[in-house]
Amino acid sequence: MPSVPKQSPIQSSSSDTLPPPQPPVNGNTSSAERRLREAEDRLRDAIEELQRRQRSALGLQPPCEHADESCVANAIGNLCQTFLLSYGVRVGIGILLRAFKLARRQSYSSLLDLKQLVSEKDLIVREEACRIGLLFGGFTGSYHALRCFLRKYRKKETPLNAILAGSVAGLSILALDDSNRRRTLALYLLARVAQCAYNSAKSKNKFHLWGSHWSHGDSLLFALACAQVMYAFVMRPESLPKSYQDFIQKTGPVAKPVYKAVRDNCRGLPVDLVALSAYLSKTKASGSVKPVEFPSIIPCSIIHPNNHSCLAHNVTAASATFRKTFPLYFSLTFVPFVVLHLQKFMGSPARTCWRAVQNAVRSTSFLSAFVGIFQAAICLHRKVALKDHKLVYWVAGGLAALSVLIEKKARRGELALYVLPRAGESLWYILVNRRLLPDIKHAEVALFCTCMGAIMYYLEHEPDTMAPFLRGLIRRFLASKISTSGPPSNRSASYMYLQNLDVRKNRTLQDSQDTEASASEKYNLESIPGL
Repeated sequence: MPSVPKQSPIQSSSSDTLPPPQPPVNGNTSSAERRLREAEDRLRDAIEELQRRQRSALGLQPPCEHADESCVANAIGNLCQTFLLSYGVRVGIGILLRAFKLARRQSYSSLLDLKQLVSEKDLIVREEACRIGLLFGGFTGSYHALRCFLRKYRKKETPLNAILAGSVAGLSILALDDSNRRRTLALYLLARVAQCAYNSAKSKNKFHLWGSHWSHGDSLLFALACAQVMYAFVMRPESLPKSYQDFIQKTGPVAKPVYKAVRDNCRGLPVDLVALSAYLSKTKASGSVKPVEFPSIIPCSIIHPNNHSCLAHNVTAASATFRKTFPLYFSLTFVPFVVLHLQKFMGSPARTCWRAVQNAVRSTSFLSAFVGIFQAAICLHRKVALKDHKLVYWVAGGLAALSVLIEKKARRGELALYVLPRAGESLWYILVNRRLLPDIKHAEVALFCTCMGAIMYYLEHEPDTMAPFLRGLIRRFLASKISTSGPPSNRSASYMYLQNLDVRKNRTLQDSQDTEASASEKYNLESIPGL
């Protein structure tokens, strides 16, 4: 214990006569807190530099972050906990969606019957949940193990350690057996790496895109990506993943034979009259609409044969989309928050449910408006034009994307970066199909590993360049540690003080991240096939 300096009689007598200090005002408090944080940062840097010099002088390796755990126990503990978290999220989403399905059938008593609620016959999520758990758990465990190995082997802590560990741990993507899903994840991470690289260059005044300061730049990026995706869905559906095609098809009101007829008509090919007539025979327009083999344009009477009014059709399509997708968005909002933030949910369950309902209503309204605007643009084109063109669907997708303005500002950028890889995936397929790019086997695995190495570098050395949602999510999984009993730590006083500073800083940072990411912390339902 450091000795307390003695006060002189003059100091003690004067301190007795001084008035008690007044509480500082809010401005002084915030200024004092800022100076305290800056002082703690400088002290932390000084302690780290001192420890590096001491280790360099003694030829010692840098210490691991898990003070009282072995490297093997730390890696296995992270693997198990992250596996359970990921598995629980996927199974919880499946159970909640099954409950919504039973409630929609008005079979409320079956909600209490576990055989109907979680039976393997109706809830086929076990294999997929295991694969997702192995993906996240395998990455977390192997990343911690590789970091410890590189720290001991190289005897120094550099950014190269994070890059190598993240790249090798990225091989956990092989837990997914679908190459399309692996490619989707790889392209999604590529977009995130590009975002981090641009933010890093912009913060260092090295690179700056014209228009990036626009208040609605994220909405513009989302519109361009949606234009490409909707064009690909209508004209080149094979360039999109099967699960994504099914999601767009089930969400929209237009049948598959009609899209095929539109596609053939734009290409100057004969319309498949057999398939189109079979579809029309099941609608209200049976017998009143007679399709031709080479029409100048597919009319509205074929696009929405059950409703003669385009306006009524668009309103019906939007409301039907809302009813179909609200249970999904509520599940994908509620379950991950409960699993990843169980303590907060237990503290205020009613508030959590209310926020989940609000976020689900907002997101479902956005998707419903997207469908309505897209269909309205197609119907409007048929009112003013006599011939169809494939670019109409590109423009319609861009116009429909304006519905993203319904979402919160923080959510728009997340949606743009989610749809952008879908557009890139479609372009990748088209270029490979036209033999402009080579078809390399497992190229998506190599791309995923490279992107994970870059992501882990930015996470550890330039975290401010990452989106709050992604940064908080990765740290939530990487920080999953098991507590093991062991002998008391023999760390130095400076190390323990440095750890205390890190704990205080991480708590403050985590609180701010939760506030920033609460609006955008959702899981996209399109990435979960087979629901």
